[in-house]
Amino acid sequence: MKTKKLFKILALLAIVLFQSCSDDEEIAVSGLCPLVISTIPSNGALNVPLDQVISATFNKQMRTATITNASFTVEGLSPVNGVITFEDDAAGTTAKFTPTGTLLEDTTYTGRIKTTVKDQDGNALQIEYVWNFSTGVTIRPIVIATDPINLATGVPLNKVITATFSEAMDPLTITNATFTLMNGTTAVPVTFEYFGELVSFTPLVNLLPNTTYTATITNGAQNLEGTSMVSDYVWSFTTGTLLAPTVILTDPLNNATNVPLNKVVTATFSEVMNPATLNNATFTLMNGTVLVPVTFGFNGTLVSFTPTAGLLSNTTYTATITTGAQNPAGVGLTANYIWSFTTGSLLAPTVILTDPLNNATNVPQNKVVTATFSEVMNPATINNSTFTLMSGTVLVPVTFSFSGAIVSFTPSSNLLANTTYTATITTGAQNPAGVGLASNYIWNFTTGNNSAGVPIIGSLSNIASFGGSAGLTNQGINTVINNGGISTTAASTLVTGFHDGLTGDIYTQTPLNVGLVTGGIYTAPPTPGNATSFAIAQQALLDANALYISLSPAVMPGGIDPGAGELGGLTLAPGVYKSNSGTFNISNGNLTLDAQGDPNAVWVFQTATGLTVGIAGPTGAKSVILTNGASASNVFWQVGSTATINGAGGGVMVGTIVANSGVTLSTAGNTVQTVLNGRAISLISSVTMVNTTINVPN
Repeated sequence: MKTKKLFKILALLAIVLFQSCSDDEEIAVSGLCPLVISTIPSNGALNVPLDQVISATFNKQMRTATITNASFTVEGLSPVNGVITFEDDAAGTTAKFTPTGTLLEDTTYTGRIKTTVKDQDGNALQIEYVWNFSTGVTIRPIVIATDPINLATGVPLNKVITATFSEAMDPLTITNATFTLMNGTTAVPVTFEYFGELVSFTPLVNLLPNTTYTATITNGAQNLEGTSMVSDYVWSFTTGTLLAPTVILTDPLNNATNVPLNKVVTATFSEVMNPATLNNATFTLMNGTVLVPVTFGFNGTLVSFTPTAGLLSNTTYTATITTGAQNPAGVGLTANYIWSFTTGSLLAPTVILTDPLNNATNVPQNKVVTATFSEVMNPATINNSTFTLMSGTVLVPVTFSFSGAIVSFTPSSNLLANTTYTATITTGAQNPAGVGLASNYIWNFTTGNNSAGVPIIGSLSNIASFGGSAGLTNQGINTVINNGGISTTAASTLVTGFHDGLTGDIYTQTPLNVGLVTGGIYTAPPTPGNATSFAIAQQALLDANALYISLSPAVMPGGIDPGAGELGGLTLAPGVYKSNSGTFNISNGNLTLDAQGDPNAVWVFQTATGLTVGIAGPTGAKSVILTNGASASNVFWQVGSTATINGAGGGVMVGTIVANSGVTLSTAGNTVQTVLNGRAISLISSVTMVNTTINVPN
């Protein structure tokens, strides 16, 4: 009995599985019925885009003629109109419903496939397929800030209005149709600019004073995806009072006297002015009825008027700024501004000091001749035509350098011994106002018998340390540069841990890195570096390279190596010393230099690579000792690479060190003072000091 029942059940299942799905009995087709196997969006989907194409995929190819707007429908709050298409081919398995408009936000839709759809064999869908999905909420652009803000007062008349959106906007939708600026019922024409989320609206004319304006951005403004604002954005602001600019200061002051003949006239306004309105029509400088031509310069609220030629002495000038001078809002002075000043006498510059002095004797053969003037001179007028240095009728070639009112004349080679020289500065030497010396200035001096040949150091005579093009660094709180300055052709920012004792300027100094330079700091810009200090630094570099070459074995041959590279514990007479190994060390004791009673005695040490003074440890410092009239100014070290002086701190080094690739005095963390009686010069790399005292020899 149980077996018979099982066979009956199986038979019934076979009938269900293999019977025809078609209602058309003329079509004798058997097989599986068509089914919807997936939809887009899926059943229960959320946040569906408003432009979603709705599709249904079947398990088999369908008869496309049966899938129409009557059998495939989408309905939300009302039926959705759409176009039916099929994927891949006319007998595709996927039917697509493309709405003719966008769907509504935050709305639930029902998709429906009715039983009238059939497959290729004519088999119909047995059960109507129904699914639901919901659209999302569109994030629309909004205005998050405006300038001026809503209800702002005192707004400038030349205000550029801006609006910042929550996202970048489509520039094509920001137009005069979607943005208006109204003064009551009067529209203000504007131009538009775009900077990401920020849009600026520039009125074509200045706004009116004490007037309320209303700005509107309509919901026609769209983001880059074409989404509009929810509603219009409206705000108002009120302009300020029409204030005229004023002149608050002039230089010279009104009725000033003794004004320099090369004076640049300036006027400081109460606000920044429109440069286009400051010209020869709105500013005049008059000598009686004679117009003085000027050029114009602008720096914030300060305007400068530079006469194209020097002013006349003992003359009263009248300056006038007319009402045509305007601020950027187009508002001019309420009245002409007039002031007067009187120039001083035509005073000629004078030479107030020379080195050597007139009739000086026993002058060193490597002397750099200097002249100090009563004022800063025009460098272009100090040259070989206005300065001569003569030995009888023989002209001595010189180079020129400038430091304030001091001019240096460096002979291209050592002067002759026991020779009288005559220096002349002619009346062609002029101050910046074009006034020259009243008469030629002439002085004489006689050299001594110092034929040993002290190398020429030129402008380095006033430099304690030169950091090539890489700068200088101090890493201690007790570093002091006496009787000289420091210099580099690098930017001022590459000088760290120093302050200028002459000007008070700070160079990246901190409480842990304090270095006093008594003789000035000379670098390239930026401030406090400037063109003048950079010129001094460039001259120092030229002189440093020349000194390095003059100390080389090629120029001073014949050097000996008495200690096989080790100078410690030796006592050396004047002469030239060259390391055979390429390095000199002072590590086995102190080095003594004995002048043997000759104050002009010279020592030159040549090393192709390095110079190292001292060894590691608290007692590792080594010194150079001068005896019997030896002078630090006559000791020179020519180093092909780097020089390291008492890395453990302490000790007294002597002489001018000219290293190609850097000089280091002590090392970070040492508190014991390291002393150099001389100079630390590097041609390329930087100079580093830690709690170092440098005494520049006379």
